[in-house]
Amino acid sequence: AELGTDMSRFPDSAHVSSWAGLAPGQHESAGKLKRTRIRDGNKYLRSALIQAAWAAVKQADTFLAAFYRRLVGRRGKKKAIVALAHKILVIIYTLLKTGEVYQERGAGALDEHQKERIVHRLERRIAQLGYKVQLEPITVAAS
Repeated sequence: AELGTDMSRFPDSAHVSSWAGLAPGQHESAGKLKRTRIRDGNKYLRSALIQAAWAAVKQADTFLAAFYRRLVGRRGKKKAIVALAHKILVIIYTLLKTGEVYQERGAGALDEHQKERIVHRLERRIAQLGYKVQLEPITVAAS
Protein backbone atom coordinates (compact mmCIF):
# COMPACT_ATOMS: atom_id res chain seq x y z
CA ALA A 1 0.00 0.00 0.00
CA GLU A 2 2.90 2.37 0.73
CA LEU A 3 4.45 1.68 -2.65
CA GLY A 4 1.26 1.76 -4.73
CA THR A 5 0.59 -0.18 -7.89
CA ASP A 6 1.67 2.41 -10.48
CA MET A 7 5.35 1.76 -11.07
CA SER A 8 5.62 4.28 -13.93
CA ARG A 9 6.67 6.96 -11.44
CA PHE A 10 9.89 5.02 -10.73
CA PRO A 11 12.25 4.66 -13.72
CA ASP A 12 13.95 1.58 -12.27
CA SER A 13 14.40 -0.48 -9.12
CA ALA A 14 17.27 1.71 -7.91
CA HIS A 15 14.89 4.66 -7.62
CA VAL A 16 12.40 2.55 -5.63
CA SER A 17 15.05 1.33 -3.22
CA SER A 18 16.36 4.86 -2.78
CA TRP A 19 12.84 6.13 -2.09
CA ALA A 20 12.34 3.40 0.52
CA GLY A 21 15.72 4.09 2.12
CA LEU A 22 17.09 0.64 1.31
CA ALA A 23 19.57 1.60 -1.40
CA PRO A 24 23.00 0.10 -0.80
CA GLY A 25 25.43 2.84 0.09
CA GLN A 26 29.13 3.24 0.54
CA HIS A 27 31.03 5.85 2.49
CA GLU A 28 34.68 5.86 1.59
CA SER A 29 37.36 8.40 2.35
CA ALA A 30 41.04 8.16 1.45
CA GLY A 31 40.58 4.55 0.39
CA LYS A 32 39.11 3.51 3.74
CA LEU A 33 35.57 2.19 4.04
CA LYS A 34 33.64 3.96 6.79
CA ARG A 35 30.57 2.79 8.67
CA THR A 36 27.23 4.00 7.37
CA ARG A 37 23.63 3.85 8.41
CA ILE A 38 20.66 3.20 6.17
CA ARG A 39 19.37 6.45 4.79
CA ASP A 40 16.06 8.16 5.40
CA GLY A 41 13.13 7.04 3.31
CA ASN A 42 9.63 5.74 3.75
CA LYS A 43 9.90 4.33 7.26
CA TYR A 44 6.66 2.34 7.03
CA LEU A 45 7.67 0.55 3.84
CA ARG A 46 11.22 -0.05 5.12
CA SER A 47 10.04 -1.53 8.42
CA ALA A 48 7.51 -3.77 6.66
CA LEU A 49 10.18 -5.03 4.28
CA ILE A 50 12.66 -5.70 7.09
CA GLN A 51 9.96 -7.60 8.99
CA ALA A 52 9.22 -9.60 5.83
CA ALA A 53 12.93 -10.32 5.49
CA TRP A 54 13.09 -11.72 9.04
CA ALA A 55 10.12 -13.95 8.20
CA ALA A 56 11.70 -15.09 4.91
CA VAL A 57 14.84 -16.19 6.76
CA LYS A 58 12.82 -18.67 8.82
CA GLN A 59 11.82 -20.68 5.72
CA ALA A 60 13.94 -23.73 4.99
CA ASP A 61 14.75 -24.15 1.30
CA THR A 62 13.93 -20.84 -0.33
CA PHE A 63 15.97 -18.56 -2.53
CA LEU A 64 15.66 -15.66 -0.09
CA ALA A 65 16.78 -17.72 2.92
CA ALA A 66 19.78 -19.02 0.96
CA PHE A 67 20.63 -15.44 -0.07
CA TYR A 68 20.57 -14.41 3.60
CA ARG A 69 22.72 -17.36 4.73
CA ARG A 70 25.26 -16.52 2.05
CA LEU A 71 25.58 -12.93 3.28
CA VAL A 72 25.32 -13.32 7.05
CA GLY A 73 28.79 -14.81 7.46
CA ARG A 74 30.46 -11.85 5.75
CA ARG A 75 28.25 -8.93 6.76
CA GLY A 76 26.50 -9.84 10.00
CA LYS A 77 22.83 -10.42 10.74
CA LYS A 78 21.44 -6.91 10.52
CA LYS A 79 23.26 -5.86 7.36
CA ALA A 80 22.27 -9.13 5.71
CA ILE A 81 18.62 -8.49 6.68
CA VAL A 82 18.73 -5.01 5.14
CA ALA A 83 20.24 -6.50 1.97
CA LEU A 84 17.49 -9.13 1.93
CA ALA A 85 14.83 -6.42 2.40
CA HIS A 86 16.36 -4.62 -0.58
CA LYS A 87 16.20 -7.85 -2.61
CA ILE A 88 12.51 -8.31 -1.66
CA LEU A 89 11.76 -4.72 -2.70
CA VAL A 90 13.42 -5.22 -6.09
CA ILE A 91 11.39 -8.42 -6.59
CA ILE A 92 8.16 -6.61 -5.67
CA TYR A 93 8.99 -3.74 -8.03
CA THR A 94 9.70 -6.15 -10.89
CA LEU A 95 6.50 -8.10 -10.29
CA LEU A 96 4.37 -4.96 -10.16
CA LYS A 97 6.04 -3.50 -13.25
CA THR A 98 5.74 -6.65 -15.38
CA GLY A 99 2.51 -8.05 -13.96
CA GLU A 100 4.04 -11.50 -13.54
CA VAL A 101 3.55 -13.97 -10.68
CA TYR A 102 6.46 -14.75 -8.33
CA GLN A 103 8.12 -18.09 -9.02
CA GLU A 104 10.23 -19.47 -6.16
CA ARG A 105 13.59 -20.61 -7.51
CA GLY A 106 14.68 -22.62 -4.50
CA ALA A 107 17.84 -22.59 -2.43
CA GLY A 108 19.95 -24.19 -5.15
CA ALA A 109 19.40 -21.33 -7.59
CA LEU A 110 22.34 -19.35 -6.21
CA ASP A 111 24.75 -22.26 -6.62
CA GLU A 112 23.36 -23.10 -10.07
CA HIS A 113 23.87 -19.51 -11.19
CA GLN A 114 27.51 -19.53 -10.07
CA LYS A 115 28.35 -23.17 -10.79
CA GLU A 116 31.27 -22.52 -13.15
CA ARG A 117 32.89 -20.01 -10.80
CA ILE A 118 32.54 -22.34 -7.80
CA VAL A 119 34.02 -25.30 -9.70
CA HIS A 120 36.94 -23.20 -10.98
CA ARG A 121 37.70 -21.82 -7.50
CA LEU A 122 37.67 -25.30 -5.95
CA GLU A 123 39.89 -26.70 -8.72
CA ARG A 124 42.43 -23.93 -8.08
CA ARG A 125 42.33 -24.58 -4.34
CA ILE A 126 42.93 -28.32 -4.82
CA ALA A 127 45.85 -27.53 -7.16
CA GLN A 128 47.34 -25.23 -4.49
CA LEU A 129 47.25 -28.15 -2.07
CA GLY A 130 49.35 -30.20 -4.51
CA TYR A 131 46.75 -32.42 -6.13
CA LYS A 132 45.53 -32.80 -9.67
CA VAL A 133 41.90 -33.65 -10.16
CA GLN A 134 39.75 -34.34 -13.21
CA LEU A 135 36.10 -33.41 -12.73
CA GLU A 136 33.27 -34.97 -14.72
CA PRO A 137 29.59 -34.18 -14.35
CA ILE A 138 27.46 -36.92 -12.82
CA THR A 139 24.93 -38.29 -15.27
CA VAL A 140 21.64 -39.31 -13.70
CA ALA A 141 20.34 -42.59 -15.09
CA ALA A 142 16.90 -42.17 -16.64
CA SER A 143 14.36 -44.54 -15.18
